[in-house]
Amino acid sequence: MLDMNLHLFDGGTTGDTSGDTSGNTSGTTGADTSTGNAAEAVQGKQIVYLFRRYEDRATGTGAVIAFTTENEHSISADGDSIATKDGAIQKPGIVTVEITGTAIVLKGDGTLGEKLRDACLKNKLVECWEADLTNPRQDTNKYAGTYYQGYLTEWTKTSNAEDYAEYSYTFAANGTGAPDGGAGVTVTADQQAIASYVYADTTAVGA
Repeated sequence: MLDMNLHLFDGGTTGDTSGDTSGNTSGTTGADTSTGNAAEAVQGKQIVYLFRRYEDRATGTGAVIAFTTENEHSISADGDSIATKDGAIQKPGIVTVEITGTAIVLKGDGTLGEKLRDACLKNKLVECWEADLTNPRQDTNKYAGTYYQGYLTEWTKTSNAEDYAEYSYTFAANGTGAPDGGAGVTVTADQQAIASYVYADTTAVGA
């Protein structure tokens, strides 16, 4: 398996490497210069998004969308350029946060994908949590994250003759979200298993 512990090297070494032309870099240290810690790549499946219709909060928990193939979290602030005698200056606009995703369509009217479709059709308030599984809190199954409320502004289903049917969605947040502040976002072991699924067919592997 490919080792994803990627290190950023700043050229520093520890130990005596004088005269060593064998290519041995065992004494080389890699660190994130902003924190002093070794830099490690984060896999996409370690960033998890959970959703819940606000109307379901009394009886339901936030849930992970099964068979998600891609997520994107974007922050934008469209500004205006103002001409001055000394050159253009920027007037920052309102910050907007959007979270998009794509997943395989599952059978059944009660799936989370169908609930999000319903929320999009009826302009229902939706809750969203972003959790980083590489950054656990002290409590079990608690992870660093951010909480959002907002609306589904787009829900699109695509299907063709050769691939599985998919749907994509766009969640537009109200405001910029609320960091967990150390309390952590709960992501159960079952939810983590769903988030790490890689879709596979029923045929024998390697057939």
